[in-house]
Amino acid sequence: MNTLTPADWWALFAHFLMVSMLAIGGAIAVAPEIHRFVVEERHWIDDGQFSASVALAQAAPGPNLLFVPVVGHAIAGMPGALVALAGILLPSTTLAWAVSRWGRKRRDTLGVRAFVAGMAPVTIGLLLSAGTVLAMPVATKHSAWLLVAATVVVSVFTKINPVWLIAGGAAVGAAGFV
Repeated sequence: MNTLTPADWWALFAHFLMVSMLAIGGAIAVAPEIHRFVVEERHWIDDGQFSASVALAQAAPGPNLLFVPVVGHAIAGMPGALVALAGILLPSTTLAWAVSRWGRKRRDTLGVRAFVAGMAPVTIGLLLSAGTVLAMPVATKHSAWLLVAATVVVSVFTKINPVWLIAGGAAVGAAGFV
């Protein structure tokens, strides 16, 4: 664990702030840039510590950005974890908050209603895409495709919490049907 100077603390925060704006597809998409900065440029941790941090975070349940505070912790303990997490969350949280306030005030306007209606097919497309990618390892089994199709149909036509669908898919896989 390192003792960081005030300039280092600012650099850590600012770098995670900057990469958060590039994290289309999630924080894991910017892991190579985070590695370049904290391992190769700053030498705060080594390759093994970085890889172990990412592996530990990916093994834990939760969002894929969990590796950010784990890397921050490897650099400077709990304060490092908090600074890295604040840096990566601040822009996206602020943007989501501002857009939701703006949209709530204008929810009856044609543009906002059209945007919300247009998001439904995008969401369905993303579900189909994710289901396809996740089913590829068992693509030769028709049961996998049936499970994906059933999940999409249930998601679209019911209000069942997706957690139950994930649990059901896990149970079907554990039972050996997929």
